Amino acid sequence: MSKPKTIIITAILFFFGIVIGGILTAFVIKPGKEAAQTSYIHSESEQTKPKSERKILYWQAPMNPTEIYDKPGKSKMGMDLVPVYEDQTGSGSTVIIDPATVQNMGVRTEKAKRKNFVHSIRTVGKVVYDEKRLFTVTTKISGWIEKLNINYTGQEVKKGAPLLEIYSPELVTTQEEYKLALNTYELVSRSSFKSVKDGAESLLASTRKRLLYWDIPRGEIEQLEKTGIVRKTIQLESPTDGVVIHKNAVEGMHVKEGQNLYQIADLSKVWVNVSVYDNDIPWVTVGQQAEMELSYLPGEIFHGRVTYIYPYLNAKARDLQVRLEFNNPDLKLKPEMYTNVKLHSAVIPDALVIPSEAVIRSGTRNLVFVTREQGKFEPREIRLGVEGGHGEVEVLNGLLEGEEIVTSAQFMLDSESRLQEAIQKMLEEKKKDKQQVVQRKNAEQSKMKMGDDK
Repeated sequence: MSKPKTIIITAILFFFGIVIGGILTAFVIKPGKEAAQTSYIHSESEQTKPKSERKILYWQAPMNPTEIYDKPGKSKMGMDLVPVYEDQTGSGSTVIIDPATVQNMGVRTEKAKRKNFVHSIRTVGKVVYDEKRLFTVTTKISGWIEKLNINYTGQEVKKGAPLLEIYSPELVTTQEEYKLALNTYELVSRSSFKSVKDGAESLLASTRKRLLYWDIPRGEIEQLEKTGIVRKTIQLESPTDGVVIHKNAVEGMHVKEGQNLYQIADLSKVWVNVSVYDNDIPWVTVGQQAEMELSYLPGEIFHGRVTYIYPYLNAKARDLQVRLEFNNPDLKLKPEMYTNVKLHSAVIPDALVIPSEAVIRSGTRNLVFVTREQGKFEPREIRLGVEGGHGEVEVLNGLLEGEEIVTSAQFMLDSESRLQEAIQKMLEEKKKDKQQVVQRKNAEQSKMKMGDDK
């Protein structure tokens, strides 16, 4: 390449370098200066005061606020130290921020207010059988099932309806004994010998009691008394209205004493077990009203109440089981269904509440930032009560009604407050060190004067 062409290309590149440098200066360096001007979290009106009227507390490094000095100079990074004036720091841990910075930080505030505090708990539940309405049909005698009247699971039954008929040789023998005892009693009832009469009466009563203890229906016993006909089989009746949920009886099978034949559930009332997280436990009480909806019946609401709160938590899910009770006259609620449940808690009257997002929770204490005069924010420790719906929490003490608290950007305020506290402690330590040095010098000077005097 010839020398003139090289000179021309170099000149063109130099020209473009100047143009690009100007653009970068306009769009990068200038905003950087503006950012530097607004980076201080202090009042602009205070910074515009004449420097002679403002007292310098200390000098700090611009890149490390914890690097402080007593006089101007260079930081460890070689940068000029920045003065910090007395009017730029708050008392204690109070933070001072100018209005423009407050707006840039997105600081929002809200007042603490009193209201009737209520909390609605939404959870899911599962329909189960009412355990107090479960009945098991067993036989107290051994024998064979001659006839089965209820022969499939899910069949509805009425109280007193015949379930099955059992043939039992032992039962036939007892009927014969009862019939004989009844005839004997009728013969000696007019006897003049009281002992004979009492013996017949006792035999009749004991035989009748044996039949009753075997759950033989009274109607069957009365029929035997009237007709004197001994039946080969005896009927077992349903103890309640309900639905057969378990069937273990088959026609012709042999059964033994105590063998379960049917399990019948009364579904006129059902239980619904729901899970409640531990932070909602204070809101749940026995007798509390509940509303329930089913996904396959949209718009229909069932009303029930809390009947029992289990005294232990689920170890894995860390939740508490609560039992609800609902009327079920139309049998729309079927066991094993999943439901959506809403619990309405009792009202806490005139409670002081604030948004939950305003609270800084450190684990050992709870803080909020209270706004003072313009640009000042004071950290305040508070004691919390229960948390409610809509992102609110009850305040037990530490705040007054109407006080304005910060609900956003409070974590930046907290970091600034902690930084100020740390710097104040460092200044206090330095002040103590200076006082100790002065005291040592004074003590040495006094010793030297005493030596000169001697």
